[in-house]
Amino acid sequence: MKKTFVFILGFIVFQTGFSQETPTSLSLQEAIDYALKYNRTAINAARDIDAAEQQKWETTASGLPQISASIDYQNFLKQQVQVIPAEFFGGQPGEFTEVVFGTKQNMTAFATLNQKIFDGSYLVGLQSAKVFLEISKNAKVKTDWEVRKAVIEAYGNVLLAEESIQIFQRNIEVLEKNLFETLKIYENGLGEEESVEQLQITLSGVQSNLNNVERLKTLAYQMLNINLGLDVYNDLVLTDNLETLTADNISLAILEVENNPESTIDYLIAQNDTKAKELMVKLEKSKALPTLNAFINGGYSGFSDEFTFADRSQDWFGSSLFGVSLDIPIFSSGMRSASTQRAKINLEKAQTELTETEQRIKLQIASAKSDYQFAIEDYENKKENLALAERIETKNQTKFFEGIGSSFELRQAQTQLYTAQQELLQAMLDVINKKAALETALNTITLN
Repeated sequence: MKKTFVFILGFIVFQTGFSQETPTSLSLQEAIDYALKYNRTAINAARDIDAAEQQKWETTASGLPQISASIDYQNFLKQQVQVIPAEFFGGQPGEFTEVVFGTKQNMTAFATLNQKIFDGSYLVGLQSAKVFLEISKNAKVKTDWEVRKAVIEAYGNVLLAEESIQIFQRNIEVLEKNLFETLKIYENGLGEEESVEQLQITLSGVQSNLNNVERLKTLAYQMLNINLGLDVYNDLVLTDNLETLTADNISLAILEVENNPESTIDYLIAQNDTKAKELMVKLEKSKALPTLNAFINGGYSGFSDEFTFADRSQDWFGSSLFGVSLDIPIFSSGMRSASTQRAKINLEKAQTELTETEQRIKLQIASAKSDYQFAIEDYENKKENLALAERIETKNQTKFFEGIGSSFELRQAQTQLYTAQQELLQAMLDVINKKAALETALNTITLN
């Protein structure tokens, strides 16, 4: 009984410890840090680096001593018969004697050591493995930037949905109150039926929008979970809010960061590609160089008409061999020349693409800065518009219930207010997303 209790207690502790790995609440920065560790794309990018490390060693090891061994067993079910002149054995000239050479069974065991002495392609291979490792590391950095940007956008979409739901719910409360009061006025014969209908139309539209946003909120949480590397149905609580994040992401200092394409990861990746193409040219040229290899082997052979190779009395005959082989390419009918020229053309293309990448990055950074600056300006403008829309809606509501304003004017003011509310939320999200896009383009994180 005591052992059972200890086992159950240990199982509960294990489960508790395991469940703590799955977060239940996250700030934006915590979400980013978590995703960089557990996002599935980021994990595979890290595995690519590990694979590149192994490939680098694989290439290096191919030029180090290689030892192989083999054991061969042969059993002639029917031995081959040779015919030789009978006069060799004292027979008559013109006659032949049937002879079987060798034993029916034989076994050999050999070990061989091979070593490259000179191979131009091996030297290029070592350089290529190093470049491939750099490419994998740069790809991981790019993946991390993209993951960070995706998490920021997904986190912001959840907050946008949450804020929209709260606003819609408040608007519905106000509309339901207005509708109730207008309906009472109409029932008392002091108002028009159209006023009731206008409010019903507005309320129905806001309710429909609320239902839609609630569905979108579920999808937004699921998308965030995917970006974090969590189960799609995991429950999360976000501790940041849209307004605070917007304020934290307004930083004009980032607009002053120098546009230096050569420090960006996209440029480094294009540069890696150029290096790889340069090595391909070297590889094709190296194929015209001689290759020198050496080997040494040794082994034993045994022969018998019966399977006696496991007996102590079995005779074994040793042998060994040392050799050097020099392979000198002489004439390939222009094949090596064509391969080299093709590699040079690919190198020229890579150099052109590197220049194109540099120019594209400059444009991308300039565009991202422009978009971010506009997002800040638009946010300030949308805040002012919302304040105006609220005052207009309040005035029209007062005029409507005092009987000096029409229901159409009230509905128009309400629609304008609701639009301004959503535009402000979107402007806040744009500030956050545009800054993330600019930081990704610059590969720079700025702190306020």
